[in-house]
Amino acid sequence: MTASEAETPVGGHADEPHQSGLNNRLNWLRAAVLGANDGIVSTAGIVIGAVGATSDRTAIVIAGVAGLAAGAMSMGAGEYVSVSTQRDSELALLAKERRELREEPEEELAELAGIYMEKGLDEALALEVATALTAHDALGAHAEAELGIDPDDISSPLHAAWASMLAFTVGALLPLLTMTLAAPGLRIWLTVAVVVVALALTGFVSARLGFARPGRAVLRNVLGGLFAMAVTYAIGSALGTQIG
Repeated sequence: MTASEAETPVGGHADEPHQSGLNNRLNWLRAAVLGANDGIVSTAGIVIGAVGATSDRTAIVIAGVAGLAAGAMSMGAGEYVSVSTQRDSELALLAKERRELREEPEEELAELAGIYMEKGLDEALALEVATALTAHDALGAHAEAELGIDPDDISSPLHAAWASMLAFTVGALLPLLTMTLAAPGLRIWLTVAVVVVALALTGFVSARLGFARPGRAVLRNVLGGLFAMAVTYAIGSALGTQIG
């Protein structure tokens, strides 16, 4: 095995998550898919529950819009806090690695060579690879091998927050507009149909982003959404009867 082969990801595929910048893209794509999924399910649950309680279109719209606004803000803030914590941890680890490279270069070189030996290289070749990579980009080589972090691809909390918030809004608009614009006799079934299609799509996309088979993810997504709508409709019907 040559030094270049040691640096190549298993399978050698350029689209695997080893590309510079791919971590950030996957991060906000994940946030967007989850945001859209939550927007669809939570808003569908709200408007279905409202329909169970009342036939007043205005009340249904108000409930849906309130849920959309609150959910979008919550998703954006939650994603920002979560990814900011991840970013802080990554930066702290990189700072520690810089200090160790500056103060203990020989120990760090031996540690990197040891990592390549554990991957199957003999001692001489592992040391050769570690020396070459350290000379080219010491921090990048050590951070990726030891920490699994690309110093040029640190997570962005703003990207994730905006992606999550906007995706939640788009997802929430699907059941809200369907419920609002459909005729009273069709609104529930048409909303359920739109939600099922949308959840199947987000389940498929999330599975592909995670390099998993989509069938199970789609089924899980759709069944979860149907269960949520059934529960909220039952609660809305019970409350509407009691209040009425």
